[in-house]
Amino acid sequence: MSEQLLGARAICESLLREGVDTIFGIPGGAILPFYDALWHYPQLRHVLMRHEQAASHAAAAYARTTGRVGVCVSTSGPGATNLLTGLADAKMDSTPIVAITGQVARPFLGTEAFQECDTTGMAGPLLKKVYLVMDPKDIGSIIHEAFQVASEGRPGPVLIDVPKDVQAELADFSYSTASASGPKPPDNPSATAIAKAAQLLNEAERPLILAGNGVHLSRASADLQALAETANIPVINTLHGTGSFPRHHPLAMGMLGMHGMYANNIATCECDVIFAVGMRFDDRVIGRPGSFAPQAKVIHLEIEPAQVDKNVNADVPIIGDAKLVLSALLPSIFHNPRKAWFARLESLREEHPSLEIPAGGVLTPQFILSKLNAQLQRLADPVVVTGVGQHQMWAAQFITLNKAQSFVTSGGLGTMGFEVPAAIGAQVGRPNATVWSVAGDGGFQMTLQELATIVQEHLPIKFLLMNNGYHGMVRQWQELFYEHHYKATAVSGPDFVKLAAAYGISGARLDNQAHVETALAAAAAHDGPYLLDCHIAPEENVYPMVPPGASLAETVEDPRIVHTHQPLKAGPEGKVSYP
Repeated sequence: MSEQLLGARAICESLLREGVDTIFGIPGGAILPFYDALWHYPQLRHVLMRHEQAASHAAAAYARTTGRVGVCVSTSGPGATNLLTGLADAKMDSTPIVAITGQVARPFLGTEAFQECDTTGMAGPLLKKVYLVMDPKDIGSIIHEAFQVASEGRPGPVLIDVPKDVQAELADFSYSTASASGPKPPDNPSATAIAKAAQLLNEAERPLILAGNGVHLSRASADLQALAETANIPVINTLHGTGSFPRHHPLAMGMLGMHGMYANNIATCECDVIFAVGMRFDDRVIGRPGSFAPQAKVIHLEIEPAQVDKNVNADVPIIGDAKLVLSALLPSIFHNPRKAWFARLESLREEHPSLEIPAGGVLTPQFILSKLNAQLQRLADPVVVTGVGQHQMWAAQFITLNKAQSFVTSGGLGTMGFEVPAAIGAQVGRPNATVWSVAGDGGFQMTLQELATIVQEHLPIKFLLMNNGYHGMVRQWQELFYEHHYKATAVSGPDFVKLAAAYGISGARLDNQAHVETALAAAAAHDGPYLLDCHIAPEENVYPMVPPGASLAETVEDPRIVHTHQPLKAGPEGKVSYP
């Protein structure tokens, strides 16, 4: 039996039925009926952000650290357009979000009314799906479908645009639990594909597993570990695959790609089978198109068919959920010692110590992060959030987390400013976790207004601010590829410790290696948010690095690190010879 509810209250009731307990947002005119209804629902926690983009980033980090759908809300016009950057970021990174935006009343649609814009028209190409609610009786079914679409298959953001008068109109409310229509991954993976994959893995002499974000999304970390151990295959992770396989495991090798470990990049050039699990083979992973893994047969396990054969041709494509497929594959896998392959990998790591910290008394991010990593190992539930740039790559290299869903960063869209609001979403989603936000001084200044949100919500987030006075990654490219033509990359900033104090946040400045461990301990012990302003070497570069347009075989190491490696030589048809 249905009951009559205002559209705004129907939204609240629908959110409760989806298990929502937290909303990130900012009120405004066109969404006010919803906020009035929200007053009657104290069980729906509302986190008041200071900018709508920050609301969508916070919802994304909440989703990625909890495994639930994140929810954000904004008003129409500029509120909705501000929200879109974070939603586009979520689409690239396969993050489930339901965004609810207010819209002008139905009679004013298309009239260029105050704060009107075509929200669904703009959002449609960027998101997984969009809805414009024109009848309040449809609210229940639309919200249920939106949550289903956001979380099923390859997850992603969904937007629901609700005109103001729809929110204020009385209508029959019923909550449909019918399944949304649309393509879904198969429940049972192809038996033929499983058999082919098992044969390739069992017979491989030099195999690698590449673990991506899909391992997190399908909660398949334990299944991946079981398969890797059974088959005795080394595991390399993508940026978003960080933490999907325990970093301290003997088979773990760390990250590959543009700033991945040298040994890992070279290993992909020498391997004979690659098992890619839940990854898209994006350009930062594969390097120059057509050059990736020239000697390898590729098994590509992916939930979204459109990603298969898009950037790297798959010899054995497997469409399905990573957890289901790994479970189905495991019984057909047997152990293989592969002593020669492991000896080769070990020699690569010894000759090319990508995590060696350059000597000298200058304060470097590598040194700081190595000390932070040591501290994190003693914690029960650490979470690390980063922005985008040099600090992001250093963090991915030096932070070795063993728990899934504990490393949160902006990958596909590469959104600067992600580090502050995403830390909010992570801390709200995992209130008992110790959340560290590793930030750059450039990106930090894009969303630092959210420090007010952190204080208002009493969130004990710790900030490790890598302050080099530059947009560091852009400066690095200008140095290496544009003849040191530094233009618009030097970034001035405030005294960040004083700025934090103005918001009511404690902090300290760090500019000496001798004080790093003491400073990190003080930050960790502080009961509340804390900002550590680290004045690092201004022109420190991230290595290893694959130059733009180069292959992984052309990975460049830190020139300060001496090694004995003999360069790989390309043979006929571009194949790289295996030593």
